[in-house]
Amino acid sequence: MQKNSVSPSSPAPDRESLRPDCSNCFALCCTALGFSRTADFPIDKPPGTPCQNLASDFSCTIHDSLRPRGFRGCTVFDCFGAGQSVSQNLFHGVSWRTRPETAKDMFTAFKIVRQLHEMLWYLTEAAARTFDPDTSHQVDELRTTIENALKDPQQVLALDLDALHARVRSHLMDISEEVRASFLATGNDHLDTALVPGADLMGKKLRSRSLGGADLRGACLIAADLRACDLSGADLLGADLRDARLEGADLSEALFLTQAQVSAATGDRSTRLPTDLSRPAHWSDNG
Repeated sequence: MQKNSVSPSSPAPDRESLRPDCSNCFALCCTALGFSRTADFPIDKPPGTPCQNLASDFSCTIHDSLRPRGFRGCTVFDCFGAGQSVSQNLFHGVSWRTRPETAKDMFTAFKIVRQLHEMLWYLTEAAARTFDPDTSHQVDELRTTIENALKDPQQVLALDLDALHARVRSHLMDISEEVRASFLATGNDHLDTALVPGADLMGKKLRSRSLGGADLRGACLIAADLRACDLSGADLLGADLRDARLEGADLSEALFLTQAQVSAATGDRSTRLPTDLSRPAHWSDNG
């Protein structure tokens, strides 16, 4: 596949504040959120209640053995830095244990701020990947709107998330179309009518295919074989990559990829990732 030589690079800058810092969080993912007994969790936990493995200092008592104990979901979760933002900025470093009366608002704010930080994650990349300076400016203005709302808990709780999601989605779709068009596919890969947004590609054999510029937004790629695939410029926003095989795949210039997606998949040392994403500890050392 021939790549556009002037394509903006991936990853995007300015994402450091959108990474989780558990040492500055009051374990909000372990309290605000609930989960049910599944392959990712061995127990049921209602939202708004502390996990049974939560220590008094907000650390996890089984952090080093989460996967063997069945808590795989904990190892792939990413709050996009919402935990420390809510704990330290919106609630000024005072925990829900110290002031139990703040727990409800803190937990609600965490769920909202996580969505806002996820939007910022995508918008930061979008601004860097577009070829159009005007579009980049519009995206930056939207980022500023979100960042300003994050300064006050009452503004956060009063946000119209649906309207904000719609604005973000519109920008991301436009930039996705622009960036994907800059990648020239070879062969008949993109004539495959199965490779569309929201497609059910569970377990699909796609090994060694050139998928550059493919629109796989929201696709179900659970356990799909993507070994040695070139996914440069492919839109993976919201794609379910649980147990997808990424050994030898090139995702270094994939669009809208997150750490949670990478952590849910399997890969090895030969898997190419954007430089602002980390190779998960459970991946193979082969390759």
